[in-house]
Amino acid sequence: MSSDAPVDARRPGQKTFLGHPRALSTLFLTEMWERFSFYGMRAILVLYLTAAIADDGLGLRESTASAVYGTYNAMVYLMALPGGWIADRLLGARRSVLAGGVVIAVGHYVMAIPTRWSVFAGMALIVLGTGLLKPNISTMVGDLYDRDSPRRDAGFSIFYMGINLGAFIAPLVCGFLGEKINWHLGFGAAAIGMTFGVLQYVLGRRHLGDAGARPADPLLGADRRRALRRIGLGTLALALVLAGLAVAGLFTVNSVVNLLTVATVVITVGYFARILTDREISGTERLRMKAYLWLFVFAASFWLIYDQAGSVLNIFAADNTDRDVLGFTFPASWLQSVNPILIIIGAPLAAWLWLRLGHRVSTPVKFAVGLVLNGLSFVLMAAAAQAAVGGDLVSPWWLIAVYAIQVAGELSLSPVGLSATTKLAPVKYASQMMGLWFLATAVGDAIGGQVARLAETWPEPTYFLTFGLASVVLGLGAMMAGRHVSRLMAGIH
Repeated sequence: MSSDAPVDARRPGQKTFLGHPRALSTLFLTEMWERFSFYGMRAILVLYLTAAIADDGLGLRESTASAVYGTYNAMVYLMALPGGWIADRLLGARRSVLAGGVVIAVGHYVMAIPTRWSVFAGMALIVLGTGLLKPNISTMVGDLYDRDSPRRDAGFSIFYMGINLGAFIAPLVCGFLGEKINWHLGFGAAAIGMTFGVLQYVLGRRHLGDAGARPADPLLGADRRRALRRIGLGTLALALVLAGLAVAGLFTVNSVVNLLTVATVVITVGYFARILTDREISGTERLRMKAYLWLFVFAASFWLIYDQAGSVLNIFAADNTDRDVLGFTFPASWLQSVNPILIIIGAPLAAWLWLRLGHRVSTPVKFAVGLVLNGLSFVLMAAAAQAAVGGDLVSPWWLIAVYAIQVAGELSLSPVGLSATTKLAPVKYASQMMGLWFLATAVGDAIGGQVARLAETWPEPTYFLTFGLASVVLGLGAMMAGRHVSRLMAGIH
């Protein structure tokens, strides 16, 4: 047997993890702890940014904090593009995941330092580290199996459970420590979680076989030196821009957030323009990319609303919900655990439903359903906000119901979008299309962070109703355009 064979093809008598290659347990736990650190910090980030200085917070306006939160999420997904390139051309997936995990852990430890600057420095490190880890650990899961292995999809399903398990536990731990004891202790708990992930990854690497051991398309010799030089010059240019902003007195939270938002949109437009004008792709592939552009806009619009769960809805949970249970006021961040547990419950049901429906419901229509449900969640949120007018505290069941509707929308759009991305990709750009899918989330979060600023100046019922109805209308428009988009997909369902 060649040493390049996937782990799945090795000795049948070897130890397994839930009937799968033992290496899956290493990657499962690494991802679980990485998501623990990511969602644990994210659950308390906006609450910390908006907390009064007297309460050891930063005392930022809610609008600024929401914009910071949205931009942070956007940068995490945007960095998946260079992170994947670094693994493919320079380091290989295995070393990229390790380097990313270490940088993420350092970032969380920096955030645990009780100073005003530490939160932003730590977030920058986490963004860089997640860009290295997130796309490449999924690639390694695929490397464990033959491409046509019947256990491949099941392996990814188990891996996906690790993501949501970490996301479920994280707010319960980090949220309690952060809100009830000390914000930086909550950030420190996220750091410890990522440290566990790195340690078990190092200890379990002997099970990984050849998965991710080498770059898929390595740069060598002069090409490698040229690439490293360009990376160095790019980093220097970025540092000079930031230094220039600082000297000009423009290096503020808002200016950096606005700059990064514009950069995210510009990069996305440039990426699509590059693919659509490439003369090496066929006419059919160009048609399919035009269809994908529609799906991309729908997905970005979806994430614009959905990912406000950690910002606008989190602030609502802190300020406007009755969280008292038998004399104990539970942390607002605990409600951030609702989404992942609902996804764990709902994902198998959604998979069964799409299997039963087959091709009777097209991909554009599934996207439309996701947009409509997302919009309806904000319409319901408008009713909750109206009930809270005047300072009354509303039941947390309002938020739980909102999250349940949003999860139903996510399960209609997100896994379908992943599948459509792989099916509509031009052959030349097959390995880059997953990064383009991540860009949809990046654009949605970046613009969503700016939109969320309005929640501070508009009456809350008006804010939720306006964007909720806008999403419903867009969803209905997507449904009417479904036949046109399906034709552009040229035989792809």
